[in-house]
Amino acid sequence: MNKVLITGGAGYLGSTLAEHLLDNGYSVTVLDNLNFKQLSLLHLFKRENFKFHLGDVRNTELLLKLVSEHDIIIPLAAIVGMPACKANPELAVDVNFKHIDNIVKVLRDDQKLIIPNTNSQYGSSDTIITEDSPFKPLSLYAKTKCDAEDSVLGNGNGIALRLATVFGVSPRMRQDLLVNDFVYKSVVDGYLVLFEAHFKRNYIHVQDIAQTFKFMIENYDRCKGQAFNVGLSTANLSKLELAEKIKKHVPNLVIKQDEFKEDFDKRNYIVSNDKIESLGWSPKYDLDYGIKQLIEAYQFVITVNNRNFTNL
Repeated sequence: MNKVLITGGAGYLGSTLAEHLLDNGYSVTVLDNLNFKQLSLLHLFKRENFKFHLGDVRNTELLLKLVSEHDIIIPLAAIVGMPACKANPELAVDVNFKHIDNIVKVLRDDQKLIIPNTNSQYGSSDTIITEDSPFKPLSLYAKTKCDAEDSVLGNGNGIALRLATVFGVSPRMRQDLLVNDFVYKSVVDGYLVLFEAHFKRNYIHVQDIAQTFKFMIENYDRCKGQAFNVGLSTANLSKLELAEKIKKHVPNLVIKQDEFKEDFDKRNYIVSNDKIESLGWSPKYDLDYGIKQLIEAYQFVITVNNRNFTNL
């Protein structure tokens, strides 16, 4: 049985991925410091092949000991977003870059390493974004993620997944992601105020990301040393187009455009996912599925302090 180590495995993506891999016959170990006091993995402790370590990826001795004991390493632990990284730059570098670079330095040839990146690093482009398009990191967060990818791909034994904007329900819910946030405001407030409404980006369901990591494990030899955009080719949408799609599910939603602020990273692009699709990969969950799922799930979220459901 393949043994998988997931750092940051109690987070939005990690809690979904851990369960998905367990369901598909993998042994899963999670290393997480539970910085957000999340309880997202409680339902997995009944699983025979699940282990949890409360710890920090900056504890290099613990991290490398766990790395040496596993076949597949998926480092998800990160300080996410420009504000959080700006608030503590040293922590951001340590977690987003150094923890992955430390793994790369000890990775054996018989081990697999798959890291997440984000396609927000592409910035803004008038041409369709491919894996050959240049990165334009505009923040410390972006730079640390790019540096981590460079370390992994420079080693040759690793895969980088450049993820579109993620949406959908997870055991460790995140309301502060764009689709999740728009749906929440549509349900609770009944209106959306959009700035730079014409800016486009790509989207992907959190469950599809989990199955993408599994796909890469199973196709590792032909994918290692490469980066792949991962998103819904049917969902290169502007903010306005996204809002109008949500309105189909929330008919009374009021949408207003007002240029009251600007995107820091000027994220405006259309992404090609042709490279990963050419391998036989395809997503299972579209935006309509995710929107309907979120509308139902927010019946739970609105009963508690929604500060439990954000990384901001």
